[in-house]
Amino acid sequence: MKDKPIFSYTQPEENTGYLLWQVTMGWHLRMNQHLRPLGLTLTQFSLLAGLYWLSRQGEVVTQQRLADYATTDKMMTSKVLQTLERKGLVERHSHQQDGRAKTLQLTAAGESLLRQAQAVMEPADAQFFGALQAEAGLFNQLLARLMS
Repeated sequence: MKDKPIFSYTQPEENTGYLLWQVTMGWHLRMNQHLRPLGLTLTQFSLLAGLYWLSRQGEVVTQQRLADYATTDKMMTSKVLQTLERKGLVERHSHQQDGRAKTLQLTAAGESLLRQAQAVMEPADAQFFGALQAEAGLFNQLLARLMS
C-alpha cells in the first residue's frame, strides 16, 4: 500500500502532540516510582495537593470542584477519593446546602503524608525537568498558554 501517507510528517518526533505525550508519560512513570514507597499514586498525590491548595484559599471544596481544579474525570475522582478516605487521608461529608454534593477535608494524616510526598516530588521534578534549566520559566509559560 504505497499510496498517500497517513501522516503529514515523516517521524512521530516531528509532532508536538506525540512529544508532549511521551514527556507526560515519562514524567508520570517517574513520579509514580517516587511515590510508590509512600503508598501513593500520582493521581492520589495530585488530588491531595489540589484539595490542599483549594482549602488554603478558604474554599469549601466539593468533589466536583476538586475534579474541575485537577481536570480529572468526575467518576475517577470519586473513586480515588474513596480510596483516600479509606486510607484516612481525606474526610468526605454531606454538603450542607446540596445533599447530592460531598465536601472534602484533608485529615492530619493526609496533610502529613502530603508533606512527605512533596519532599520526594520536588527533587524528582527538578531532576526530570533539569535539562530545561534557564528555559523552565518560558516552558511553564507556554504550557500555561495551552491550558487556557
